[in-house]
Amino acid sequence: MSYITRPRVRYAGLKKNKLGLTVRDYEGGMSTLCAGCGHDSITAAIVQAFFELNIPPEKAAKMSGIGCSSKTPAYFLNASHGINTVHGRMPAVATGANAANRELFYIGVSGDGDSLSIGLGHFAHSIRRNLNALYIIENNGVYGLTKGQFSASADLGSTTKKGLVNNQPPIDPVLLALSLGGTFVARGFSGDKHQLGPLIKAGLMHQGFALLDVISPCVTFNDHEGSTKSYAYTREHFRETVHTDFVPRAQEITVEYEEGTVVPVELHDGSRLLLRKVAADYDPKDRGDAISYIQHHHEQGEVITGLLYLDEHTDDLHATSNTIDEPLNQIPYGDLSPGAAALEDIFRSYR
Repeated sequence: MSYITRPRVRYAGLKKNKLGLTVRDYEGGMSTLCAGCGHDSITAAIVQAFFELNIPPEKAAKMSGIGCSSKTPAYFLNASHGINTVHGRMPAVATGANAANRELFYIGVSGDGDSLSIGLGHFAHSIRRNLNALYIIENNGVYGLTKGQFSASADLGSTTKKGLVNNQPPIDPVLLALSLGGTFVARGFSGDKHQLGPLIKAGLMHQGFALLDVISPCVTFNDHEGSTKSYAYTREHFRETVHTDFVPRAQEITVEYEEGTVVPVELHDGSRLLLRKVAADYDPKDRGDAISYIQHHHEQGEVITGLLYLDEHTDDLHATSNTIDEPLNQIPYGDLSPGAAALEDIFRSYR
């Protein structure tokens, strides 16, 4: 996390939203991520989305687990509620918070390691329960905090910085969410702000669980063993006196392309990623067609971005649980705890 506060500088003529707030009022601490990290672009998109939606910062609750991605809630919505939870358990904490106070806008930020490995069970059940929250996976295919091991989203044949080849098939969070009945499923790219911003706003406004899987390349662990400027080559040939590490600056990857087109994106290690943006006439209302569409283009080596599936007619967690309209955290204690006699009646009904 970052404890370095951004300078509270106000520029003359800075645009204000309907609440009289500027975009600076939606920012957080200074980022401590690697220069050029795609996660910072996602943070900027989140800030802009909340600003444009005129959501008061205090009406938002931000949740995260453990990992590079899970540091990012410190970098936006400084005046909002937030908690950095245990590794993989963020969905459970978010579910409890939402059960207690449904009046907040919930946004969970996680990573492919946090959500698809140790937290896979919690992630799956938050989809199944249709928790009313925007869940962003900042997906880079590696464990960035622990030196770049493969995560569960790493593609077959991909290599680590040391040249190790991944021989295990990936877990695709988009296909997983579709198979579990997800009601809002989308994928974006951290370098495409024109698409990412609207997807974040749509997810925040969706009544139910909104999954946004964002491909966010890791600038530190994308280098390859064949380079003489790589970490592996350098450590093999120098004499170490004090163990230190250096993360080189890298240019952030950005891209612009039209709906229905494919664009090759060159990553920092020289490899290429094929991004296909769904066409304007793409119908996101058919779950089966969405799965077939994603799998078909995946076989062609393409990563589909855009709103992939939307179900506007399902009940969220509160509707299926038949909870009352008043947030639980606003109900008097006497009503929440009616006493031993009432509890005994409840227990007796289950005997």
